[in-house]
Amino acid sequence: MKPKRRYYSLIDKVYQMNNLHEAWLSVKKNQGSGGIDGVSIGMYEKNVSTNLRELQRLLQQGRYFPDPVRRHYIEKENGKLRPLGIPTIRDRVCQQAVRQIIEPIFEENFYYHSFGFRARYSAHQAIRTIRRAKRNGYEHVVDLDIVSFFDEIPHEGLMEKVQERITDGKVLTLIRGWLTAGIMEDDQFHETEIGSPQGGVISPLLANIYLNTFDWGMKEQGFAVVRYADDGAPRMRGA
Repeated sequence: MKPKRRYYSLIDKVYQMNNLHEAWLSVKKNQGSGGIDGVSIGMYEKNVSTNLRELQRLLQQGRYFPDPVRRHYIEKENGKLRPLGIPTIRDRVCQQAVRQIIEPIFEENFYYHSFGFRARYSAHQAIRTIRRAKRNGYEHVVDLDIVSFFDEIPHEGLMEKVQERITDGKVLTLIRGWLTAGIMEDDQFHETEIGSPQGGVISPLLANIYLNTFDWGMKEQGFAVVRYADDGAPRMRGA
């Protein structure tokens, strides 16, 4: 599905104080540990008004630059380790502020059987969709898992998809900055030339933006694709 409209000026909506405050409340609700600066949710909250005003000032002046993410590993059910990239609280608030403004824009064009990383969508809905397809006559199911998806997203390909709807250069700079902020692991800095950190607030939205073309392309080829996320990584089933 081709996008119908492009948005040229969004940064002023991003740094509106009510949007920043709403973003902070979302980050606070989700909790999680702090980033490389050692600032926790509780520490950020103690001076939240000052912190939000400072973030607003930096965004208004074009002087905001993200910190590298902190590398953290969690164990998967199969015993393997999943790498996460934990942004600082400040960066999570900023990512959420951008997400709140641009997510409704992209939601207009998301594939209707894409159930991963979307509000009011779930894996249970994906299962019901697959069962409905079976009742409608489909006999075979192909189950696909995208291996290391977040680690392998190409930055340029992703940014091309974002720019199909967003042309505000300041917002695009923010998104690219988060993609290329780098990783700190064992006091060593590592550049990020590909991938979107799994653990970043905006990464799930970026994942759906990148895969949306695939979703609609498969439909145009006649495949009944249902995409969802089971343990944090995108997964697809096609009948």
